[in-house]
Amino acid sequence: MSDQYARLSAQLASGLRLLPDKPEETANSTLHALWHAAAGAPLSASAALRAPLPSLDEAGLRRLQALVEQRLSGVPLAHLSGRQEFLGLEMLVGPEALVPRRETELLARTAIALAGAPDRTADDPLLVVDLCTGCGNLALAIADALPQAQVVGADISEDALVLARRNAAQLGLQERARFQAGDLLTPLDTPEFHGRVDLLVCNPPYISSGKVAQMDAEIARFEPALAFDGGPLGVGILMRLIQEAPRFLRPGGWLGFEVGLGQGPSLARRLRASGAWQEVREIADDAGATRVIVARI
Repeated sequence: MSDQYARLSAQLASGLRLLPDKPEETANSTLHALWHAAAGAPLSASAALRAPLPSLDEAGLRRLQALVEQRLSGVPLAHLSGRQEFLGLEMLVGPEALVPRRETELLARTAIALAGAPDRTADDPLLVVDLCTGCGNLALAIADALPQAQVVGADISEDALVLARRNAAQLGLQERARFQAGDLLTPLDTPEFHGRVDLLVCNPPYISSGKVAQMDAEIARFEPALAFDGGPLGVGILMRLIQEAPRFLRPGGWLGFEVGLGQGPSLARRLRASGAWQEVREIADDAGATRVIVARI
């Protein structure tokens, strides 16, 4: 077994192309995740490193070799394992929705902190909306962290919502997280949501259409374009969100969304200039780039 591990580890170390937006993936974590998948007990790359490696029989080793070859051909690790960790939660993932990224945890942590601010008690009910929810990672991370929250996720992709509902059931959050199909805020355009949402979050598509062809093949070939193609300038959905959100937020409610590199300052200026928002904050990542904007109505 140790010889197989060493051989496959060297194969991955020499041939694996690693993407900067998936820092949890290394040759070592990849091998551990594929090993667990071959054993029939799949785990995300992060979780696999924390778990002991199971024994594999000859058939299992053949499955592992096949998985390694698929990964080296460019198939995303999360598609092979069917798992991705997000803010400590083990999520089910697949080609139906964008694989959750570590960078989006900045939006999740920021949103949780805003909703749990000192002016609210743990007994205060919260209505949270997550748009472009994908596999539900952001919605479910908020629901998990805030027991008083009722969370509604929406997405234009029915396939993504099937995955989101499976995640809610797996995490035991199906009573507090529900998912609806439709274009941005359209499925929520009812009195239940008008002027009543405490927190509205969104991780939208924000890559300009012209740059999609330049993206790494691991993303462009295997992940849904609907989840990252943001139109000609990359901000079409963000502009709709900024325009439509105020009608849904309660007084004092927050809007929070992720932005692409370089998009943050101009969008923050637009929010401030509109006069509709009492407060606008730019949240930077560890490199100092604005990746999240939050605004209070």
